[in-house]
Amino acid sequence: MRLALSALVTGLFAASLPAAAEIEHDALVAGYKAAFTCSATFNAGQTLGEIQSNELTGIYPDFREAMAALPPAEIDERNKTVSVRYSLIAPPRMAVWREGFGCSQLPLGAGMNEAYHLPRFVNANMPRLPDRSSTIGASAQITFPVLIAERLEAPMAFAFDGQTYGANTQTSAVLIVRNGEIVAEQYARGIDAETPQRTWSVAKSITTTVLGAAAGDSIIGPESSVLLEAWSQGADPRRRITLANLLHMASGLEAGEKGSRTDAVYFGGAAIVDQAITGQIEAVPGRRFKYANNDTLAAMRALREAIGDDQVFHNYPYREVLYKIGATHTVLETDWNGDFIASSQVWSTARDLARIGQLYLNNGRWGDEQILHPDWVRFVTTPAPAQPDEDDFGYGAGFWLLPNDPGVPYDAFAAMGHRGQMLVIVPSENLVIVRRGYDYSGSGYFDIAGFTRDVVSAIHAAEAQRLAEEEAARLAEMENQP
Repeated sequence: MRLALSALVTGLFAASLPAAAEIEHDALVAGYKAAFTCSATFNAGQTLGEIQSNELTGIYPDFREAMAALPPAEIDERNKTVSVRYSLIAPPRMAVWREGFGCSQLPLGAGMNEAYHLPRFVNANMPRLPDRSSTIGASAQITFPVLIAERLEAPMAFAFDGQTYGANTQTSAVLIVRNGEIVAEQYARGIDAETPQRTWSVAKSITTTVLGAAAGDSIIGPESSVLLEAWSQGADPRRRITLANLLHMASGLEAGEKGSRTDAVYFGGAAIVDQAITGQIEAVPGRRFKYANNDTLAAMRALREAIGDDQVFHNYPYREVLYKIGATHTVLETDWNGDFIASSQVWSTARDLARIGQLYLNNGRWGDEQILHPDWVRFVTTPAPAQPDEDDFGYGAGFWLLPNDPGVPYDAFAAMGHRGQMLVIVPSENLVIVRRGYDYSGSGYFDIAGFTRDVVSAIHAAEAQRLAEEEAARLAEMENQP
């Protein structure tokens, strides 16, 4: 009787447990909640209400139902950890914050004991200075272009109306910089000038920028090959993949149907070396465009191996690029193994992104220092040999090339990321446009080409008005002369 009862109870309990695939999916969703709650809390200082509204709503459609069923995240302010329970038989998913590294997810099954093994800076001194200047460039002059500011009021308002540039879009920040001076700036949804947001795939362009500095320092360059030790053994053909192939999204490596979904790394606590660099070649490197997070992850891993010193490597993006241009509110997050999740997991403010844009307008210079390789701007803006098949946008190296639509400057290029993260650089106009958002996954795409067109049109109208007013003043002065 006892055996029968035991078997019945065991059977009922087993029947109530979710299938293995469902447990795995729930673990990913719990990891998503832990990671975003951790980063938004300790990087950005968002409230729980803002985190729920901004970070945990409008997410991937296949995550929404499971996310709604999860219990509240458990936030440990003293240890800077966030835990999310998702199963009766598995430990909670955990994310841990450290100075300069932001939040890292622990692997499945790991707990606080394993958190002490995460990489940390020695004598970390990460400046986070107030960001209240009205200039972005190193030598920008404050001219108070009132006419431009007035003309930009309309497109700025439309950018936040959730309709003009895309139905159901949710803008959180817009920043426009011309000649190194902020000419328009507006925030919403609890975000301000000093609030970092996840950049999503804009991180790929930030990674490309860091690699541009490394190229200038002769550490690694576009033609570098034999990039990873894991690709250099025996007859492995991956030794032929160059850094340019990776930045062109043309590695030829298998990346699944959705190369932009690397859930195991982003939300599952998997290490980049176990997930992102293990694919085999399925196309000749350089011949096929396939947008893939793994290409960018491999590129940053290549920099780590080229430097060969983890303390130097972890400091490199900050010391050699970000701090030199005043981007002190940007954090590059890592996996538990110390690799930057450089294809998406960077948190940055609108102003810091504008500084990166201004660096490109300055051809890689900041003040008297050449930060990027002198040829880097030309490299990232030259169309890659293999281009997207069905996209209106072209691709350079780590940056998108805007379509040649009427009113969009021919030389505009952009960094773009999930949920509406956008940085547009227009050299011919000495212009940087930043738009941040929490657009719903799978819908509500913000029309960045249309917004760029309207911003440029408004600036041109303001310049025409200024010239007309100056000419009228000159003629009036001549008429009043005796």
